[in-house]
Amino acid sequence: MSSRLKDVAARAGVSVRTVSNVVSGSAPVAADTRRRVQEAIDELGYRPNLAARSLRAGRTGIIGLAIPELHSPYFSELAGLLVDGAQRRSWTVVIDQTRGEAHAERRLLTPGGGRVVDGLIISPWALDLAELAATELTVPLVLLGERGPGGAADRIAVDNVTAADEATDHLVRMGRQRIAAIGLQPHLHNGTARLRTEGYLRALDRAGLPRHLDARRPVSALHRADGARAMAELLDMPDAPDAVFAFSDELALGALHTARQRGLRVPEDIAIIGFDDIEDGRYSNPPLTTVSPDKRQIAERALQCLADRIYSPGNTVPPQELTISHRLIRRGTT
Repeated sequence: MSSRLKDVAARAGVSVRTVSNVVSGSAPVAADTRRRVQEAIDELGYRPNLAARSLRAGRTGIIGLAIPELHSPYFSELAGLLVDGAQRRSWTVVIDQTRGEAHAERRLLTPGGGRVVDGLIISPWALDLAELAATELTVPLVLLGERGPGGAADRIAVDNVTAADEATDHLVRMGRQRIAAIGLQPHLHNGTARLRTEGYLRALDRAGLPRHLDARRPVSALHRADGARAMAELLDMPDAPDAVFAFSDELALGALHTARQRGLRVPEDIAIIGFDDIEDGRYSNPPLTTVSPDKRQIAERALQCLADRIYSPGNTVPPQELTISHRLIRRGTT
């Protein structure tokens, strides 16, 4: 005989409403209580009747996730965390790859142009903040990596200025004098690279180090090959850098590859810092120093924002702008 909601409640020592809140994600539940309920669910093998619940509520039980690149380690790790969290709420996730193209992002935000979902989490690269703010939402929307006016959408981001300042300051405190930056993306509208540049320059100014324009290398993408090319350009300069802050770990790993190919010792001859804390960086040679955003917190807060709106009558929850924590992880490249 299949277990019922009240069986789980009795096993966990909580109310049926609390179990329902844990299963649906419709209301916050204390971590210890959530753990007890999840243990009871696992022990009893409880499975909610999603079809019946969706029919009663007029919902599909499906949410959308739109990310620029499926092959990006950062986005694939984040997608995995979002899928895990959605499954705990008995939601199914449909994933779209936008490749950071405006028409793909716009299609997903246009009524009738995207999939039939209860809510959407998107990391937009191409659309600017003005267009995002003016978008008439047909489902709850969470923007990842966006700051500033977002209309009725919730926004979740890392403090990129502070994080970049801390990374650059770490290089300054090592005594490095010629600190370059790899990762400027003037062709994108998401503002991430601009904010990281701002933090990088703020740390240089505070240390009294010069702003060398040619030490700021733009890239077309955040991949290893782009980082390798940018590092080659920097090392070919008459006054080559003794440290590099890369705006992604993939860029940093590409830069590390070029530095080693050129016979440079890392970090003795040149220090390197990345951003994202992807798994590859923990096993590079030497392991990569990086800024680590709390990806688990990003996923959990994004899903909770959706739940708050999906289960709010008339979707009346005010939009939130949430800043997610980060930390600098010091490893072998510095």
